Amino acid sequence: MCLAVPGQVVRWLRQDAPFCEAEVDFLGVKRVCNLSCVPEARLNDYVIVHAGIAISRIDAEAARQTLKELQSLGETEP
Repeated sequence: MCLAVPGQVVRWLRQDAPFCEAEVDFLGVKRVCNLSCVPEARLNDYVIVHAGIAISRIDAEAARQTLKELQSLGETEP
């Protein structure tokens, strides 16, 4: 099963297509992700990331709810 996770764009590294890259924050863990599929994303926007590639934008409330649910799943693991 594959999982796409919301993260917040915190810093653009390259905005020139087709090599758009930004630093994305996933609950304090920051990773460089490819944003070529969502070049319209702005700083502080939330994006859905799968395998290091942002595949869509998501509104802040939906992102927070998804992250909250993912955190709760992690708390139930041994």
